[in-house]
Amino acid sequence: MRKQLSLLLLTLAALPAWANLNVFATVPEWAALAKEIGGDKVTVYSATTAFQDPHRIEAKPSLLAQARRAQLVVAAGADLEIGWLPLVVRDSGNSTIQPGSPGYFEAANYVNRLDVPAVLDRAHGDVHAAGNPHTHLNPHNVTLVGAALATRMAELDAANGPAYQAGFKAFAGKWQAAMARWEKAAAPLRGVPVLVHHSSFVYLTNWLAMKEVGALEPKPGIEPSSGHLTGLLAKQQATPAKMVLRAAYNQDGPSQWIAGKAGIPAVLLPYTVGGTAEAKDLFGLFDDTLQRLLKAMP
Repeated sequence: MRKQLSLLLLTLAALPAWANLNVFATVPEWAALAKEIGGDKVTVYSATTAFQDPHRIEAKPSLLAQARRAQLVVAAGADLEIGWLPLVVRDSGNSTIQPGSPGYFEAANYVNRLDVPAVLDRAHGDVHAAGNPHTHLNPHNVTLVGAALATRMAELDAANGPAYQAGFKAFAGKWQAAMARWEKAAAPLRGVPVLVHHSSFVYLTNWLAMKEVGALEPKPGIEPSSGHLTGLLAKQQATPAKMVLRAAYNQDGPSQWIAGKAGIPAVLLPYTVGGTAEAKDLFGLFDDTLQRLLKAMP
């Protein structure tokens, strides 16, 4: 009997430790934040990588399988995932993560959104009715979302509630110190005019007081055309940009073309966690972003 009990205990010890909360995050930045808060109390799955356009994801069976197991969906919101997440959530058959339930969380609901259109007209391109959804690129927004997310995680997993609150408190303390460092280092970027591939960086440029003077896409979500790029190049005479910015998932051809013609740097920014080798976590994301912007300064 003792031998059987010993074998049972050894078998149990060899089994993996299951996390208390399964989190399905739509994008890497919010997956990273959930992990910062939850630590070993959570298992976090990111539905996308930094090299995928989060607007255009296919609702594959692998996503459905992950959503079926989740107790919490963490989405960017503001319609970023409108083309695929509703289908994944619906077809998962998981009542816990349906919109309106505690298991469904949208980051955009907890920040002041920029670029909210006064009039919604799809003729203007891929316009988001609820405003620009790329909210994570202002680190102050990360703090706001983190506080709300820690509360939601504690609501869903009350037994580990104190651990989630402690995790967020520890993260927020380090984050506040990092923000002070970033904002001091970024002073030379104030007022610098830039071109962007897509409207991915409005929260970043707003935070740093940089000026977006043009976009390579003629309309949001519409790929750059030669005619539009030629027009942007002509505008360089009157409103010259100092650099052109693109995300890791954007094609590099358009930014390289206009950078070469205008004689300005084409700057690849990680955009999210994993977008560059240096952007391994949220801290690395902003460290590397600022280093790349400052390096591109004339």
